[in-house]
Amino acid sequence: MRLLDLTHPVHTGMPVWPGDPQVLLRPAARIATHGYNLLELHLGSQSGTHVEAPSHVDDALPGLDELPLHRFIGEAVVADLRGLADGTPIGPAHLATVRERLAPGVVLLLCTGWSVYWGSERYAAHPWLDPAAAELVVAAGVRTVGIDASSIDATDAVALPSHHVLAAAHAVIAENLTGLPDLLVAGPATVWLLPLALAGAEGSPVRAVAGVTSGRA
Repeated sequence: MRLLDLTHPVHTGMPVWPGDPQVLLRPAARIATHGYNLLELHLGSQSGTHVEAPSHVDDALPGLDELPLHRFIGEAVVADLRGLADGTPIGPAHLATVRERLAPGVVLLLCTGWSVYWGSERYAAHPWLDPAAAELVVAAGVRTVGIDASSIDATDAVALPSHHVLAAAHAVIAENLTGLPDLLVAGPATVWLLPLALAGAEGSPVRAVAGVTSGRA
């Protein structure tokens, strides 16, 4: 099995959602003075490549530690959405090529190609999942959806409609993924999006990894 990393590295000053805690990594101990190395971390629960629980948008819905672990692992179904214009809503028609593969247990990955703009102003102008498409995904039994952009919804969306559609179905959302185009040519893959075991958390950074069993990377 070949492993593909789908994660943006975590580093001081990395891009964050406007208003979220800034990321800071600094030494808390060094071998020269303490006899060992230890890193101090300061970051938000949705810094970098991360997953979100339904409780992100509704206090009455489950947090990460209330969801089954299998919700964060599954067969990758990658929708090739590269070439869409800035701010394009991803509607049901855009999912036509993968619609027959949508089923319980799969991880739907929306490959917009937008991760190449990570750290730039254009990153905020990403394509986003239209609520009608979110309803289609939920109706097919999919409970894990990821995107290589900062949000499933539009950056300027106030009500976060697609977040709410997925949250109501107790689905997991992964955002700020990278490397998804590699999965389009890699062959069948299993995706792991395992969060930290944070009690009561609505989100967590993850090391997103795809295990490819055949084909070519």
